[in-house]
Amino acid sequence: MNGRILFGNCPLCGCPSLIDAAKGDCSKHPLYHPSISAVIRWKQCTNCAHVFTDGYFTDEACKLIFSKTHENQRVGNDVEQQRYVSSRMIEKVLPYAAQGHWLDVGFGNGSLLFTAQEYGFQPVGIDLRIENVNEMSALGIPSYCEYLSKLTLDFKCSVVSMADVLEHMPYPKENLRAAHDLLADDGVLFISLPNMESIVWQALNQHNANPYWGEIEHYHNFSRSRLFKLLRETGFEPVKYGISERYRVCMEIIAKKNI
Repeated sequence: MNGRILFGNCPLCGCPSLIDAAKGDCSKHPLYHPSISAVIRWKQCTNCAHVFTDGYFTDEACKLIFSKTHENQRVGNDVEQQRYVSSRMIEKVLPYAAQGHWLDVGFGNGSLLFTAQEYGFQPVGIDLRIENVNEMSALGIPSYCEYLSKLTLDFKCSVVSMADVLEHMPYPKENLRAAHDLLADDGVLFISLPNMESIVWQALNQHNANPYWGEIEHYHNFSRSRLFKLLRETGFEPVKYGISERYRVCMEIIAKKNI
């Protein structure tokens, strides 16, 4: 089976005019399953220039992919070393939010939430891997196996972090709007993800060594400029740009909620 539902239109602006951008091979990816096509076809919108896969996985295909978990996505993995990386992320947020609930979307190994708790935040997490949610809940941190767009909470968050997850979401706009709704009026959004406008990205392309064209879990490759525009379209104002330590060629953005 191919395992994808075709977008047809740009998932950000809705434009139907798309051109071929690249092809990727995910057959060597650790989460690859032979029932799924090994070819990833990337499109580019002629209106807003966004780059994305031609479709997103069906529920059946998602179950095959999520039946495996990267070691670095397991709760507690490399937690001592990752604590240092997470602390530097949190310290970038502190000038804009220093207390309250911190919701981490797709919390993976849990390091960001564990460290946010050390800094005095009240941690809350969501993740699509039920085993991660069960382990996090057992540690006393409220956790939900739920899509962000469907999550409801009886409190507002000071911070919503989406560390390397927005590119995994078929329709980022609806998830950013959901994050906006979950934030307090003075809340902030923290995002990290690859930046295809980077010179390093271009160099990797030239050497046919860019890992993101074959990243099976990604549906989007964002540029800094397109992401900033999307944030403003969904009620946020970017206030800080930085370089991420978590993965190759990645950026970090802090954005304040517009009321």
